[in-house]
Amino acid sequence: MPAVVASVACAVLGLAVLAGCAAAPPGPTPVPIPGTVDRPREVNIIAREYTYDPSTVDLVPGETVLFHIVNAGLDVHEVVIGDATTQDAWEAAEAEVAGAPPGPTPLVSVPAERAGLRVVVTSGQRVDAVWTVPARGTPALVVGCHIPGHWARGMQVAVRFAAP
Repeated sequence: MPAVVASVACAVLGLAVLAGCAAAPPGPTPVPIPGTVDRPREVNIIAREYTYDPSTVDLVPGETVLFHIVNAGLDVHEVVIGDATTQDAWEAAEAEVAGAPPGPTPLVSVPAERAGLRVVVTSGQRVDAVWTVPARGTPALVVGCHIPGHWARGMQVAVRFAAP
């Protein structure tokens, strides 16, 4: 009889543990600790065919970040971070080479004041880039890919500004 009681007690305890693990909703995303020039905060952006992970990039105005940009897709992709003017400038510049071999050519550029941050990554490649996020008061930023046709297929995500 004691073995039956022990078995029942173990089963009840196991169910209680499982119930506790599955019931809790996820908590809020923690506020990032802003990076500095001497110690940039690391941020991963993974590009795949017509999407990015994460689906929203959290940045703190004025911080310095070290982006690890990985192309986990088969096509050439890029990460362009900037406001709508920056995104429009790259979309127009790269539309001019739409018939060229896949990916942007070295001839593709935009004026420096509209360039934002741009990193091109080939399939399987990782490129690191250090960037200082514009200070408060800047327009909304977006991460986008302007390899011809990629932006139109939805390869863009919002930047969410977090308070330090």
